[in-house]
Amino acid sequence: MPELPEVETIRKGLEKKVRGKRVNKVIIRNEKAIKAPSSPGQFIRKIEGRRLSGIRRKGKYLILELDSKDSLIIHLRLTGRLIYSPEGEELPYTRVIFIFPDKTQLSFTNMRGLGGLWLIPNEEFRNLPFLNSLGPEPLDNDFTLARFRKLLQGKKGKIKSLLMEQTFIAGVGNIYSQEALFLSGIHPERNASMLIDREVESLYNNLLAVLREALSYDGSSIDAYVDLNGKKGSYESHLRVYGRKGKDCFRCGAVIRKIKVSGRGTCFCPVCQK
Repeated sequence: MPELPEVETIRKGLEKKVRGKRVNKVIIRNEKAIKAPSSPGQFIRKIEGRRLSGIRRKGKYLILELDSKDSLIIHLRLTGRLIYSPEGEELPYTRVIFIFPDKTQLSFTNMRGLGGLWLIPNEEFRNLPFLNSLGPEPLDNDFTLARFRKLLQGKKGKIKSLLMEQTFIAGVGNIYSQEALFLSGIHPERNASMLIDREVESLYNNLLAVLREALSYDGSSIDAYVDLNGKKGSYESHLRVYGRKGKDCFRCGAVIRKIKVSGRGTCFCPVCQK
């Protein structure tokens, strides 16, 4: 599933390509992609003729603001994509198409159909628990070490599971939690309450560093992720531990092991990570 660096890369692309454009036409190829409102016809009527006045991201969600004081919320899940292309271009697994006056289009494609689109009046945002329950954004200026320490206070359970919990920190998933823990020398099954101050500071710094580094490479194309132009991210070749089961650790040469943590495959170095 795309994580913060991937979704932020798409947000930046939307900012450049579609912000300020009016939606001439909406084509729905698969009604199941529309999660709200319940009527696909209403979804179309409320978007056609409106301009995309702003593009935001919250965690792994994209928020496209309309000049009607409605917002289109998009969650890509595992295989969802947003592709910007010339009008009429046919793409596999297309669910919804937004057509603009300049003969371009934005297509929401989804092979497995797990993602979705919600069209919500802005005043109803407070009624969306999946948005309002999200934790802080790790790359925001107010996400300080002191705040991270406070978030960890009283928390129990495996540290990797906690990092992936969206109500704890928004946008971090299986890839970058593994990378941050490796760089910090922390075993993914360590109890969060047992981390000492030095480890908390290291984890904070490495989490932010790996997210920024991945963003600079437009993310990691582990599954179906591509940017708005259909281009893969290039950070995958820079991953230190994710997906490297059976390979030598870059630091100590030990064989990377793989276990399951909260049902997710998790790679780690048995020597470097304690």
